[in-house]
Amino acid sequence: MNIAAYCRVSTDKEDQLNSLEAQKDFFAQYTQRTGDTLVCLYADEGISGTKTKNRKEFLRMIADAEKGLFQMVVVKDISRFARNTVDLLQNIRKLKALGIETQFLTANMTSMGNSEFVLTIFGALAQEESANTSKRVKFGKRLNAEKGRVPNIVYGYDKTIGDYFNLTINQEEAAVIRQIYHWYTQEGHGGAKIANLLNEQGRRTKRGCLWSQNAVCRILTNELYTGKIINGKQEVTDFLTGQRAEKDETDWIVTDRPDLQIITPEVFQQAQEVLHSRHGAFKITRERQSNKHLFSTLIKCKECGWSFRRTVRHYKNTYVRWVCSGHNGRGAESCPNAVTVDEEELIGVLQEYFAQVLKAKKSVISHVVSQFQRVYKAKDENLDYEKELTAKLAKLEKTREKYMDMYTDDLITREELNAKIGGMRREMERLENELKMVSYNLTKSDQLEAILSSTFQEIQDITDVHEMTNTQLKRIIQKIEVDKEGNVDIYLRLLGDLGLDNTVLISDYHT
Repeated sequence: MNIAAYCRVSTDKEDQLNSLEAQKDFFAQYTQRTGDTLVCLYADEGISGTKTKNRKEFLRMIADAEKGLFQMVVVKDISRFARNTVDLLQNIRKLKALGIETQFLTANMTSMGNSEFVLTIFGALAQEESANTSKRVKFGKRLNAEKGRVPNIVYGYDKTIGDYFNLTINQEEAAVIRQIYHWYTQEGHGGAKIANLLNEQGRRTKRGCLWSQNAVCRILTNELYTGKIINGKQEVTDFLTGQRAEKDETDWIVTDRPDLQIITPEVFQQAQEVLHSRHGAFKITRERQSNKHLFSTLIKCKECGWSFRRTVRHYKNTYVRWVCSGHNGRGAESCPNAVTVDEEELIGVLQEYFAQVLKAKKSVISHVVSQFQRVYKAKDENLDYEKELTAKLAKLEKTREKYMDMYTDDLITREELNAKIGGMRREMERLENELKMVSYNLTKSDQLEAILSSTFQEIQDITDVHEMTNTQLKRIIQKIEVDKEGNVDIYLRLLGDLGLDNTVLISDYHT
């Protein structure tokens, strides 16, 4: 009789009793005793038995069965065939419909000769064993999380041989991490650009692969680099399907590990703000972050709000011009702005603009100070309000801790806890955000002189706009607006950063 054998191991440990090689030897000896012909041995290694969709060899066996390549399937144990009762019965029925017998050798049973009731009992036992394993794994992960252990491999850290859970900083990789954050927060590079820079330098990921935009973004959003280990953000809700669910932030397990800090929390927060602002800008205007050219995403159309894009024409000489993306890409019906801005002319205007700003330094400072005093004149009131917000926040935090203690002592259920602190959490977030705004406004008052001095110093250091990068220009200029009549308005960034009305101080250029 032509037979096929199926075996599966859920791990690749060499010393495991049911290892792949041991099962292969077992079937070879079996066919020698019975005189059957082993047509094929299907073996899945390192694959869970709770679902069949990822078991390529199992699926290949079913496909070959439909082709009539064998008359019987032998499996050492039911748990090797499936740890999901539904999958077990469905596939046995499928093989039976094809006239193929399934024999489980250690249980001494066949699908033809035994009722589905017996098979169901054995299948349920195998499934329950898998469920218990899942529970043990969950318990072990939670225990490791509470101890601040990190089982996975993370770029920037090394694992000590024999110590699976603990990390030590890899100084060479840590320098790359700091460079990534610097490129992202200070030089305005995006994830794809940073990945290209790293690949050009011959850098590789922890697993020796080329860098990608996703790999860079994972680094930019991993709070571990601040010395904070966060576990338990998700949990497996169904061990059979592997389905995961997000857990409430109050259930996260957070451990502080200052010895693992590579970047400061301030730098990490700055990166998150840049990330969120870029995502927000893309959702609103569909504008992607770019610093490829000097004026990338800086020139805005006053009619449709879209950025101008760079065009290059070669006719006798090379002409570099900027046109409205809305008008140029979607037609005059979308945007009436057909103005073309010559790059060299705009550079000359900017050079002159900076010279005029420096000449008008005193009037600019006077204008900024008067605006600031008008907007933030109630500084004393803000101080009182800051104290009020802090007190409210402390009171809510104390109440929240009381309910958490009640839940820990089994005095209230999880549903009652969520009902009590659900609205409280939202109110705390609102107070925290408002407190940040008040504190920021108070801080800006003290930093006003330093911000103004820094801005004028940057302008004074400009010798040739041609030599500037897009990132450097964006530190000084917030935007350059062009209307359909060809009027060009230039806005200084310092007013926008201070939260003031960003009035055009000097604007006399017409295309």
